[in-house]
Amino acid sequence: EVQLVESGGGLVQAGGSLTLSCAVSGFTADNYVIGWFRQAPGKRREGVSCIKSYDGTAWYKDSVKGRFTIFSDKPKNMVHLRMANLKPEDTGVYYCARSLGAFGPAPGMYDVWGQGTQVTVSS
Repeated sequence: EVQLVESGGGLVQAGGSLTLSCAVSGFTADNYVIGWFRQAPGKRREGVSCIKSYDGTAWYKDSVKGRFTIFSDKPKNMVHLRMANLKPEDTGVYYCARSLGAFGPAPGMYDVWGQGTQVTVSS
């Protein structure tokens, strides 16, 4: 069974940092993409960042460029999202998800999702 499990969320003050982790298990593939998404109350789920498993190519939403870094730990089958200089507007439930080949921020590209982890940034 394919599983993605997020961890690392929490409450942090504006300007602080958090690192989210996504543990990936249950499948073997050389060509897949892991994306990070977030959903604030009353808002649509939006793509924040994604990374290609085979070459590390990454994409970032404009509002997080220079503050967030996505990276993978292949031996441990994990993908991390390091978030720095957090802002209140970064608050939301963060999800990681898998895409088999398609690369980009559209949620419809991803077929397996984790359960989410809450990130709350206080002002």
